[in-house]
Formats: sequence, C-alpha cells, structure tokens
Amino acid sequence: MAEPKDMKNAQRQQRADIAKNTQNGQPEKQKKAKKQKKSLFGFFKDLNINRNIGIDLGTATVLVYVQGKGIVLQEPSVVAIDTNTDQILKVGKEAQQMLGRTPGNIVAVRPLREGVISQYEVTLKMLQHFIKKTCGNMFFPPRVMICIPSGITEVEERAVIDAAREAGAHKTYLIEEPTAAAIGAGLNIYSPSGNMVVDIGGGTTDIAVLALGGVVVSESIKIAGDKFDEAIMRYVRQKYGVLIGERTAELIKKNIGAVFDHPNVKTIEVKGRCMTQGLPKVISISSQEMIEALAEPITAILERVCLVIERTPPELLGDILKNGIVMTGGGSLLYGFDQLLTKVTGIKTRVAKDAVSCVAIGTGKSLDNLDLLPEGTINLSRERKLRL
Repeated sequence: MAEPKDMKNAQRQQRADIAKNTQNGQPEKQKKAKKQKKSLFGFFKDLNINRNIGIDLGTATVLVYVQGKGIVLQEPSVVAIDTNTDQILKVGKEAQQMLGRTPGNIVAVRPLREGVISQYEVTLKMLQHFIKKTCGNMFFPPRVMICIPSGITEVEERAVIDAAREAGAHKTYLIEEPTAAAIGAGLNIYSPSGNMVVDIGGGTTDIAVLALGGVVVSESIKIAGDKFDEAIMRYVRQKYGVLIGERTAELIKKNIGAVFDHPNVKTIEVKGRCMTQGLPKVISISSQEMIEALAEPITAILERVCLVIERTPPELLGDILKNGIVMTGGGSLLYGFDQLLTKVTGIKTRVAKDAVSCVAIGTGKSLDNLDLLPEGTINLSRERKLRL
C-alpha cells in the first residue's frame, strides 16, 4: 500500500516541478522580448528620427539649437580651403586659428558677409559639416529653421533655403533675427503691448518694434561687429602707424571695447607691424580711446534706432517707454552701449541675459510651432514691403 502512495507523491512532485519550470521560463522570454524592444528603441533613437534643429547662421558665429537639447554647437563661421585641390580642410574653431597664418595654398575664408551668403559652395560645405556634427547618423533628414537678417532680399532668402536643402535639411523654414532675438530674450511678442529690440551681430544690426506676434517697424543695416573691428584697425593705423589684423582687432574689442566713459580705464598691449620701419612694434591702447575709435559705426547705429522710433505708431511708443529697449547680440556687450542708447533716446535700455545666444535660443523655441508654419521663404520680402 505504501508503494502506490509514494508513486502518487512522486508524480505530484514531478507535475509541480514542470509547472515551476514553465513559470520560470515565461518571464525569461518576456525579459528577452523587452530587451529586444529596448535595443530597437535605442537604435531608432540614435538615428535621430524627425529631429528639428534651429541654426543662427551668423556672419561671425554659427549656433545650432537641437530641439529637446538646447544649444549644442557654437563655432566661428570660418572655413579653411586648399586652393590647389578646392578641398575643405578645416571648419569652425580649427579654421579660425588659421586666419592670417596660412601658407600660399591654404586660404581661411568667412563664407558669410554682412549677414548673407557670399560664397555659396563654401557655405554649403560648412552647413553640411555642422548638421552632421550635431545630428550624427540621421534616419530621416531634420527639419531646419534658419535665422536671417530682416533686410535680406528674395534672392538671398532663396540662397539660404537652397544651401540648407542641399546640406541635408528635409524642410527649411526662415525666421527674422529681431523676432528670434525677442523670443530668446524672453519678451512676449504675441501681446498687444509693443517691444523694441536692437540686435547687433557680426555682419548686421537689426532694429525692430514687435507687437501681436509680428514686426511692425524694422530696419537692418550692414554695420555691426565686423565694422567695429575695421574701425579699430583703422584707428590704430592712423594714430600709431601700426598695422594689426582682424583677430587682434577683435581681441581689443572684446577686452576693452567701450562706447561710454569707463569709471576704471582699462589698457591692453597690442602687437603689430610698424608702417615706417616694417618691424614688429608693441603699443598700449586704453578703453578711453575705444570711444573715439568706434564713434563712426556707433553713430550710424544710433541714427537708425532713432529713425525706427520716429516711424513707430504713437500707441506703441507709450509701450516702449514703459517696457524699454532690449539689446541682444555680441555687439551689445560693448561697455556702456545700453547707457549711451538710454542717453540718446531717453528710453530705458537693457542688455538681455545671454545676449550672444538670444537669437539661437529664440530660433530653437520657435521649433515647437513648425507644424503651423509654411515651408520656405514665407514671403518675408513681400511682408517687409507692406510694412514700409
């Protein structure tokens, strides 16, 4: 009698073991399936499907904003080319270090001048390099929004769109610099209240009054950071008889550039070539001298700001008096520029936080509304004619 009972227990134990093994095997399969799903998700994620990017295509610097990540790239708009083979050697920071130092067969160029494309093929290669650097392996080409000066022509608009498309953009959208700068500075451009923005970049200065999501009055002039550098080079040559290069002039501008009396006068030693002897020479320049050196381009900008204020509707002028003028761009960082503008216009002026990146940040924030925007030129030139 004991034997059948032992057999029943053994059979019962065997069935329990089989059930246990089956239960243990099921989660293992589920885990493997989940791992496969995760790996596939990671694979497609790495391919950057439908990633939108915003580009501040500046004369001096290119900034790239990736949706969901922020600004991921900030490099000079410089390309080094081998003239013998027409091959692109370096792009960005590495190419900038070559400016004024290249041998005969290598040329370091800036393919954008005064806010627009001056060398199409070089700009195309530069855009391809930056898009690939920021997006990596793209399963689908990204949608790209590019910031342009408000005074750009239809031909120049088309050149930007074509270059972006050939560089790998699936769709290209344009946004005007003052609009992007205002959004990046944190202004509510969609309210009925008027806001005034002065964006001083490398190639252009854009001045605009915005309200209800659009530009009411605007002015764009080709006087900005590059002209400041030229003015400093000219001043040093005329006063000291010393020749300096663009990089040296930019260094002076960044270190002691001023347009208003500085309470603590700063000085900097500059190395250049003596025009009479042809030998190296070291001179000392003060921030006080910069006021004189930069007088001409600064005066031209102030005149245009006053012109935009004259053309602004009276109702919006009251808003601007209340809200003040906001300055963006690298040129706004010259010491005392906001104080000088306040003195000349009588309107309180401030420099935006992170002024250099405002345009790129505003372009990036506008990526959220891409589905509501038409592709291409969006008739910016026609809209400007209607505003005049």
